Amino acid sequence: MKRIFEAAGFLLTLCGVAGLVHEWFDWFKLLQVVDRLGWFEGYEVYANIVIAVVGIVLMVASERVGRAGGNGGRSPSVVTRGTPGGDGTP
Repeated sequence: MKRIFEAAGFLLTLCGVAGLVHEWFDWFKLLQVVDRLGWFEGYEVYANIVIAVVGIVLMVASERVGRAGGNGGRSPSVVTRGTPGGDGTP
C-alpha cells in the first residue's frame, strides 16, 4: 500500500509541475490535467500548485506511515531480556 501512495504522490507532483511549466513557458503539454478540465478556467496556476503540493504531502505521508509500521504487525524475531539482577532478582 505504501508503494501505491508513493507512486500516486509522484504522479500528482509530476502533473502539477508539468502544468506549471506549461502555464509559465507554454511548453510540455504531455501531462496537462488542469487545462483539460473546464472547472479551473482562470485558476490554472493555483490548481497546479495545489496538485503538486498534494502529491508531495502524499509522498511524505506514505514514508512516515511506512516507517511507523515497523515490522508490519508481526511479532519481533529477537526477544531481548533484561540483565540479571537489574530488577532485584538474581
